[in-house]
Formats: sequence, structure tokens, C-alpha cells
Amino acid sequence: MGDGDSSGIDRTGIDPDAVPHHVGLILDGNGRWANARGLPRTAGHAAGEAALFDVVEGAIELGIRWLSAYTFSTENWARAAEEVEFLMWFNEDLLVRRRDEFDDMGVRMRFAGDLDDPRVPERNRTIMRQAEEKTAGNDTLDLVFAFNYGSRWEITAATRHIAVAVAAGELEADAIDVAVVTANLYIPGMPDVDLVIRSSGEHRLSNFLLWQSAYAELWFPGILWPDFDRHHLADAIRHYQQRDRRFGGTAPTDEP
Repeated sequence: MGDGDSSGIDRTGIDPDAVPHHVGLILDGNGRWANARGLPRTAGHAAGEAALFDVVEGAIELGIRWLSAYTFSTENWARAAEEVEFLMWFNEDLLVRRRDEFDDMGVRMRFAGDLDDPRVPERNRTIMRQAEEKTAGNDTLDLVFAFNYGSRWEITAATRHIAVAVAAGELEADAIDVAVVTANLYIPGMPDVDLVIRSSGEHRLSNFLLWQSAYAELWFPGILWPDFDRHHLADAIRHYQQRDRRFGGTAPTDEP
């Protein structure tokens, strides 16, 4: 577990019937957390694992059904080669060590991203596939790892698939709608994101689940990811439940 208190969550002020169905997590601040302590950036990523595991447990405790974590973006390849190599190894190691624990918790592990990218080591792809197969029957929480993920590329790839279907005469151009595009994304059955949390205080989505987050509420707590825990997740839900979600409509009035 992380450094925070991993005991039961205080549900004061949380409506259990209005908990977000799908929460997206942008795990930001690992490097800054390490730098502030005079540690290598890799130490921050290691500390971030404990935070993620604690938040997964908290999500289950709160009744969240889907949790998507941004673990490696298509832009992260531009980082130092040593850090990229560590992240490839670390994601592999995390899955091997945590797979059985997640399975015991009823977590279904899923992966969204360009896993056919030749830069992704074959061993990573193999372990991801094994994790998906092992946990496919679980239904307590769907945990999505957005790995080698970029939302613009996801939408571009979906557009290509649709274009191929139209060219082959399998789909009429007039039949393309939101449902068709959604069906061609990395995880077709993924529900829209209700709440996006970006740790560290940065106020941007950084190419994360843009299609799925069209009407998501956003929360930027200003906490570096390794310091984030299940109690901060509960705080995020309290903030979420105070929002007036209108999905483009007007606010209700007292007028008849």
C-alpha cells in the first residue's frame, strides 16, 4: 500500500446511488515526487504502483464499476531511453506480481492502446494477453490499463477500420454514427467516462479518452500521484456529486 491510511473509506457525504460508473485516472507526478526526494524518476513510478493498487481497492469499496488508468502514452516514447526501458519492464513486472491479487478481488483486467506497435516488447504483449484471459470472467471491477495509448490515434484507427468496411461494401457511409465509431474503438463495450481525475494539479487531458470523456466531469486535486489514495478518490466523488451534469441540456427551474 501507499504511505496513506488504507483503512476503510469515510462515506460521509457520498450518495451510494450516485457513484460514477466509470472513473478515468491520469497518473501524473511520479517524476516530480521522486525529484523532490532526491530519488531517480524510476522510484516515483514504483511508488505510484502502491497508490494505484490502493485506489483500485477503494474503487471496489465505493462501488465504482469501471476504472481506467493512463499508464503509458504514445508520447511517452520521447522520454529518456532508460526511463522507457524501465517502464516497459515495470509494467510487465506489475502485471506478473499483481495479476493473482486482482483476480482474487474480482477485477477484470483490460488493455487499451496500440499493442501492435513494434516498440512494445513481445513479452509485454504476452503478459497482457495472459492477464486478460485469466481475469476475463470477473465482474466486480473492470480495470483498464491505457498502455501505449493516445486518444487521437485510437479515433484515427477506428476511422480507418470504418473506411475499410465502407470500401468493402460492408457498411453504408450514411450508416456511420456515434455507435459505429464507438464499436471500432479499442474496447467497444467501454462506457463513457463520468469522472476524470488528474493528479499533480496539471489542468489538461493529455490525449486521454477524449471520445469517451465528452461529458466527463474533471477534477484536478494538485496531489502527486504516489501520494494519492482511496480517501482522495472518495473526496473526488464528493466533488463529483456536487456537480450539475446536464449533458448539453438546460438546468431545471422552478417554473411550471
